[in-house]
Amino acid sequence: MAEKPAAIPENSSQDMNTVISDNLRSLRQSLHLSLSEVSERTGVSKSMLGQIERNESSPTISTLWKIATGLQVSFTSLMERPEQGISIVRESEVTPVINDHGRFRLYPVVPARPGRTFELVDLELKKGAVSESSPHADGTEEIVLVYEGELEVMLGEKKEERYSVPAGSVISYKADQFHTYRNLSGGVTRAAMIINYASNQTGKKGT
Repeated sequence: MAEKPAAIPENSSQDMNTVISDNLRSLRQSLHLSLSEVSERTGVSKSMLGQIERNESSPTISTLWKIATGLQVSFTSLMERPEQGISIVRESEVTPVINDHGRFRLYPVVPARPGRTFELVDLELKKGAVSESSPHADGTEEIVLVYEGELEVMLGEKKEERYSVPAGSVISYKADQFHTYRNLSGGVTRAAMIINYASNQTGKKGT
């Protein structure tokens, strides 16, 4: 994929937070849910949800996954902007979601939509980066192609299954279980990930 810029514009994270804020509020209102009801479904506190909707907080990747899973929508639906029929995505123009004190970056490249059972994200893990994910919706599968560095994928709540995935290799696994990513290389690890949802979950906006 395209080489990433040396630096991300200072206001890019703020722009992404605004998109997330607007999408979460719109989704909640379309479902006719209160903040308390969304909290019950997602396990995210009412106060945190309110802060996200008011654009007062930058949600972690783990929090976004909890919201997406609880509301039965795709992960990138919380981060997507309006899309034309045909688009060319330049990764240098995609605002990443940042985790692990800036060492883990997720670029939402191709969002899931009605009729599209998958979404594509690009991952960048700096030296020592770790990202933990709670179980996603039943039937969700992740397919990861590592194209630079080396990635370790750990499955299970106690990380009992561990797989080393070097550059040029692909790993696929059920993502409806606890899973963790760790950079094994001494430099940066980059990977492209397809998140494939069960057909009845793809692009779902309601309950």
